[in-house]
Amino acid sequence: MHPAWSIIFFTTLSGLGFGFSTWVVFGFIEIRNIFQLIITAGFTFCLIGSGLLSSTLHLGHPERAWRALSQWRSSWLSREGILSVLVLTALTYWFLYTFRYGELPLLINITLMTMILFTVYATAMIYASLKTVTCWNQFLTPVCYLMFAISGGMLAITWLMSIFGQLITSSTFQILLILILLTWAFKIKWWWNLDHSQSESNLATATGLGKFGKVRSLMPPHTSENYLQKEMGFVVARKHAIKLRVISLTLGGIIPFATILIGTSSSLLLGIILFIHLAGVFVERWLFFAEAKHIVSLYYGDKTSV
Repeated sequence: MHPAWSIIFFTTLSGLGFGFSTWVVFGFIEIRNIFQLIITAGFTFCLIGSGLLSSTLHLGHPERAWRALSQWRSSWLSREGILSVLVLTALTYWFLYTFRYGELPLLINITLMTMILFTVYATAMIYASLKTVTCWNQFLTPVCYLMFAISGGMLAITWLMSIFGQLITSSTFQILLILILLTWAFKIKWWWNLDHSQSESNLATATGLGKFGKVRSLMPPHTSENYLQKEMGFVVARKHAIKLRVISLTLGGIIPFATILIGTSSSLLLGIILFIHLAGVFVERWLFFAEAKHIVSLYYGDKTSV
C-alpha cells in the first residue's frame, strides 16, 4: 500500500496522545496548579487534535469528513471518529472537574480509560478488518496499536513528571521497561507473520478455473501503471524493509530501553528519548503501510500479495 504521510502522522501522534491521556486519567501524574493543568491538557489535546486533523488531509473532500460519523453501524472509521469526539469532550470536562473539585469516582475514570483505549482499538480495526490485506487482517494489528499507544504514553508522562519535578519511582521505570519490551515483542511477531503469511486468493480461486490446471494472465490488463497499482501495489525492496525494521526497532525500542535502564530522571534526556521513540514509531508506521499489499495486486500479476 502507498504510505500516506497524513495517516502516518495521524496514527502515530493521536495514538501517543490517547496513550498519554490514559495514564493521566489513571492518576500517574499530579496536577497541582493551573500551570500544570494547561501543560498537561495542552499536550494531550495537541497530540490528539493534530493527529485527527492531519487524517482529514487524506480525504478527497476534507470538508465532508463529518459525514463519515453517520456510518457507525458498519464502519470502524466512523466508530473511531465518534469515539474521538466523545473522548475529547470527556477529557475536557475531566481536566476541569479534577482541577477544581478533585478526583472523580473510580468508576468514571475506568469508563473514560476504556473509551480512550477502545478509540485506539477502533483505529487499528480500520485496517485489521480488511480481509483484502492479509498481513493487516490479524489480531496482532490492534494489539500492536494499543501497545504502542500505552508504552509511548507512559514514556511521555514520565517525561512530563520530570518537568514538573514529581518523584519518578523505580517501579515506574520498571513498568516502562516491561511495556517497551512487550510492545516490540508483539511487533516482531507481527513482522514474522507478515513474512510467513500468504493470501489464500489467487488467479485460480478468483476465476474458478483452478481445477483445469495452472491459471495465468495472457497479457497485462493495462499498458501503463494506473491508480490501483500506485496505491494498492506499492513495493518496498526487501533489503530496504529489513534495514528500516532495524532502524525502527533501534530508535523506538532499543535506545529508549537502554537509556531508561539507567534510571535517569533528567527531563532533557527523557525528552530526547521520547523524540527518538517517536521517530522509530514513524518508521514502523511507514512500513506498516509500505509492506502491505492489497489483494487487487494479483490482478496485475503480483503472485506474492500479502
